[in-house]
Amino acid sequence: MTPGPQTPGPQTPGPDRDDAARRSQETPDYRALFDATPSPYLVLDPGLRIVEVNQAYLAATGTERQAILGRPVFDVFPDNPGNPAADGVRNLSRSLHTVLATGRPDTMAMQRYDIPAGTDGAFEERYWSPVNSPVLDGNGTLTHIIHRVEDVTEFVRLRRAGQRQRRAAAEHQQRAGRMESELFTRSREVQEANQRLREANEALTTAGAALREQQEAKDRFIATLSHELRNPLAALRAAGELLALDGPESHPALAVLERQITHMVRMTDDLLDATRALTGRLHLARERLDLCSVVTTAAEDMLPEYARTRRRLLVVVPSGPVPVEGDRVRLAQMTANLLSNGCKYTRPNGRVELELETVAGSGAAEAGHAVLTVRDDGIGFDPATADALFDAFVRAAPAADTTSGGLGLGLPIVRGIAELHGGTVRAHSEGPGSGAHFRIRLPLASPAPDPRPGEPAADVSRPPLRVLVVEDNADLAATYRTLLEHCGDHVTVCHTGRDGLAAAHATPFDLVLSDLALPDVHGHDLARRLRAAFPADRTRLIAVSGFSGQADRALSARSGFDAHLAKPLSLAVLNRLLARWADDASPWPRAPGPGDASLSAPRRPG
Repeated sequence: MTPGPQTPGPQTPGPDRDDAARRSQETPDYRALFDATPSPYLVLDPGLRIVEVNQAYLAATGTERQAILGRPVFDVFPDNPGNPAADGVRNLSRSLHTVLATGRPDTMAMQRYDIPAGTDGAFEERYWSPVNSPVLDGNGTLTHIIHRVEDVTEFVRLRRAGQRQRRAAAEHQQRAGRMESELFTRSREVQEANQRLREANEALTTAGAALREQQEAKDRFIATLSHELRNPLAALRAAGELLALDGPESHPALAVLERQITHMVRMTDDLLDATRALTGRLHLARERLDLCSVVTTAAEDMLPEYARTRRRLLVVVPSGPVPVEGDRVRLAQMTANLLSNGCKYTRPNGRVELELETVAGSGAAEAGHAVLTVRDDGIGFDPATADALFDAFVRAAPAADTTSGGLGLGLPIVRGIAELHGGTVRAHSEGPGSGAHFRIRLPLASPAPDPRPGEPAADVSRPPLRVLVVEDNADLAATYRTLLEHCGDHVTVCHTGRDGLAAAHATPFDLVLSDLALPDVHGHDLARRLRAAFPADRTRLIAVSGFSGQADRALSARSGFDAHLAKPLSLAVLNRLLARWADDASPWPRAPGPGDASLSAPRRPG
């Protein structure tokens, strides 16, 4: 009988198949893989020391593993000293430090980087295409940098010579493929960088719009605050001028009142442009003046504060004048700020000295300058913080008098005023507890020119006028009336725009002084209606307002006003303007007609 087919029994795995399975489960030999990689690789630690290198890199650079491991990369591969234009070290260092700082790969442009050739100090010209990539641990901390390069020296030589070598076509094609891959990688990196740039630009645009809105809101707030401050200041100035007309001419309180009101007016003006005040771009009303007089007056104004806080102030000034070209109010403010600073940081019964001197000749650094020094025996400061004292909102230490406040703007304003006058300011202290001194240098003025012939006298005269005052502030309107009547004017006062219009149509007026922020009719609307009815040769219109920027003045001119004066109104400024108009060729003011209000002869103020 023929045996039937037999089913094969279980087969025992052969030895070759077992070895293959076992090898597939073993951990790969990464060092062998690293060495077998055809691209040159160098591994650096964060200190840029070489910790590993593969065979391709050793072959490409002609180096030996044991000769370079553990050494700084730029000690092993320095710049070619025979090439003055060599920049390989600088460019590679910049790329590696970029990877260290950002934790991101950095692809370098094709780079010439010559390598040492032999032991005689010679270098071989080589070109490379490098990519530096970070290795991060589980916490995102950079532990190593992989420096991969492609030797493109032959490519550069071929391009430079313009030759194509057929025998290397396959190799070059493979290299071109790798370079195309790198180009794709770089293109993707550029796209990502462009996307980040677009996002940054959008964020910057949004932030800029928000900043502009904040700036506009600040400007509106400061303009409104300035306007609200000008009304009480206008009443104070008018009351002071009225006292000067009726009171004793030599009363010292009137001079102090006028001086301090002038300071307050100038500070109020600064509120209209806070950026200008903090960046040293304050407007200066320059004139030739005696700095000795300014400093002495500022010190006298500070004496009550020193007496109140039990500090002593010693003032030493030259016997003669100290001529400078500058702004009287700003220089007084600068001096007062220094004296206030000394008072604030000096303990009770302490001493502050103010000394003004001039340095003549040409040998010393301070020659041709006035030198103002303020010394105190107060709490002092760390010498290392001397320059920072002049930064905005900086205070070196708590004031000696804990009740003294301040925003830390006094010394920055001192520096701004000094520099606007072409001067400098320095602070010095030996340390805490040793006092401080501040030294300001200002250039002296050139010799005074001879008086010009025909200069107008200080006093001005003008004919008496029929004046309509439109002002909703009753105190200010009453004071204007009294001041103008002292000048011989016939004055009518109205507190609303409608009343002003009715009065103007009922009685002829030579001059209308009008506020702008009236309760019913805006001053610009009032001016347009008045100008439509009364030509300028009959009635002159003057806006008197707390809003006094260039845009406000331009709008007033377009509305029909002949002039725009800022509050607080100065009677002297007004009289000079009216006198100039009266001297013009135009027939203003017109002679009163029959039935017009009679005018008294003008009376000299005071």
